[in-house]
Amino acid sequence: MTAEEIRARLTGLIQTPLAREKNRPAAVLVPLEPERGVWLTRRANDLPNHAGQVAFPGGKIDPSDISPEAAALREAHEEIALNPNSTEILGRMDDYITGTGFHITPVLALVPPDVVFIPAAAEVADVFCLPFATLLDPTAPTRRNATFRGETREFWVWPHTAHFIWGATAEILVHLAARLRGP
Repeated sequence: MTAEEIRARLTGLIQTPLAREKNRPAAVLVPLEPERGVWLTRRANDLPNHAGQVAFPGGKIDPSDISPEAAALREAHEEIALNPNSTEILGRMDDYITGTGFHITPVLALVPPDVVFIPAAAEVADVFCLPFATLLDPTAPTRRNATFRGETREFWVWPHTAHFIWGATAEILVHLAARLRGP
């Protein structure tokens, strides 16, 4: 997808916020590189939350963050050395509440072609791109189920040769794909 196509489908996206209640506020950056795809990270294996899982760069919204966009850009800079001045914020997607108590605001952004990321070893084990060909494929993702703590749960899984993309990240990607695929 070109930058123009991405902007046409995502700019000014109206976010549906959720009640914050007891959940911990967080923001993630959804970095889209024109002609390539969406960038993801695999979290370091020794983190206290979601260790080793595929995620967007992001984290808790600090009191000093003036907005979810500011938090997402700060976290992306800390985790993958993304220069905040090189991004173009497009809008927000609907908030998402995780089963582990995080209230996530996904922030959409265009990043420059051939962007280079430097993962912060303490937080990020890998940075990789999910190509637009996969994101726009109408046969992707697939639904799977598993039993966890005696309860069967159904969830999305995106195809990737090296990474298992599921959970909140997969759900956010489902909504992004629907928007990018158009009517």
